Amino acid sequence: MDWLLFTVIGYLIGSISSAVLVSRMMGLPDPRMEGSKNPGATNVLRLGNKAAAAFTLIGDLLKGTAPVLLAASISANPLAIAGAAAGAFLGHLFPVFFQFKGGKGVATALGVFLGISPLLGLALALTWLITALVFRFSSLAAIVAAASAPAWAWWATANTVYILLALSLGVILIWRHQANIGRLMSGTESRIGKKS
Repeated sequence: MDWLLFTVIGYLIGSISSAVLVSRMMGLPDPRMEGSKNPGATNVLRLGNKAAAAFTLIGDLLKGTAPVLLAASISANPLAIAGAAAGAFLGHLFPVFFQFKGGKGVATALGVFLGISPLLGLALALTWLITALVFRFSSLAAIVAAASAPAWAWWATANTVYILLALSLGVILIWRHQANIGRLMSGTESRIGKKS
């Protein structure tokens, strides 16, 4: 039953909204109410500045990594570690402390995978970065990284639990980007760095 405990711990940590807290501390608009209305680093960048976006990104990464490392330090059971990972990710999407209105989970998912395997996290980060540099769309980079996650998990870990975790999180991430996919197809999606 250790997987259940770590899932709950992960969820509570994941429910801490870095974007909302950073925006409040730096006197910026609530990212849930302005811009894309997504409480994530990209929207904070649009509404504020690079420093606020960087703090948000770091916070979202850490809340994905911390529960995974905590679980791994106590249990060698991949199900417990995956439970912590899934909990952190779902906490970001549906935070209990912020009326269950969360972000899309890209940075938190990256933090989760960095905690499971630095090699896996690096592969996903490079996939996101290369796509973002070429096309200048954060959403497209996230979709490509999410779609590639199961393959990278197989390559980096060869662990069925982590491959299934990557598949599950990848499907949810793509689902959370439905509106972005529509805007990408219609040519109305905002590019990285564009102010709201």
